[in-house]
Amino acid sequence: MQSASRIGRRFDKLKKEGRAGLITFVTAGDPDLATSAEILHGLPAAGADLIELGMPFSDPMADGPAIQASSLRALKSGMRLKKTLTLVADFRREDVETPVVLMGYYNPIYVYGVDRFVADAVKSGVDGLIVVDLPPEEVDELWQPARAAGIDFIFLTAPTSDDKRLPKIVARATGFIYYVSIIGITGTRSASIADVKKAVQRIRKHTRLPIGVGFGIRTPEQAAEIAAVADAAVVGSALVDIVAGGLDANGKPKPGLAGRVLDRVAALAEGVRRARVKVA
Repeated sequence: MQSASRIGRRFDKLKKEGRAGLITFVTAGDPDLATSAEILHGLPAAGADLIELGMPFSDPMADGPAIQASSLRALKSGMRLKKTLTLVADFRREDVETPVVLMGYYNPIYVYGVDRFVADAVKSGVDGLIVVDLPPEEVDELWQPARAAGIDFIFLTAPTSDDKRLPKIVARATGFIYYVSIIGITGTRSASIADVKKAVQRIRKHTRLPIGVGFGIRTPEQAAEIAAVADAAVVGSALVDIVAGGLDANGKPKPGLAGRVLDRVAALAEGVRRARVKVA
């Protein structure tokens, strides 16, 4: 049942409010642990309905330059998967309602140990996983223990996911469906709203799960357009770019960096909330 998980309950709440949600992505430990924690803890009050937290990885092949750089900054600052889980645990001590989804690649999880990772993720308060390099056919090693532990597993769909492919993806998905609205890497361009609307309508024929749309959303106006046709707008590179632009010559955060990120989130959230929709 959708409402059994924290993610499901949040989407149920959004549906009752008659609006879509804002999903924000930031990389754990970028540019350092203290600043990352300040941003993470401030996201719900700024208007984030769900949070995607990037697990830093040295070879994030599906990500564009901005998020690749954020991973490298986080790794350079000493961020590792264990610290990412600790970051979530610290967040969970003050916020027991906002869903947190870890997003990244399988290699760090494999090295950490799947069973140990799942146990620690549950203990930390992680609600879902997006593992971009694990297609449905190759996911059982992580999917089975994660689902047994109550962690939602979110899969990506794309413009290339046709009606033959979609049922295979949504059959394993829980929480929500993440529609990647462009072909290519993150943070490069945005799709036309007409194309997004058609894609969301097509995906809805295969699943009753909420649909979040991401890749290329940078402004409140773009977020509002997506919120009018989907269940959530996902924003990542636009926030990561603010972090990158708020560093001094030594890569250290300038004063007020976290506040500037949260101000952008508040503006995006206002855009999303302007787009009142009837969620199917």
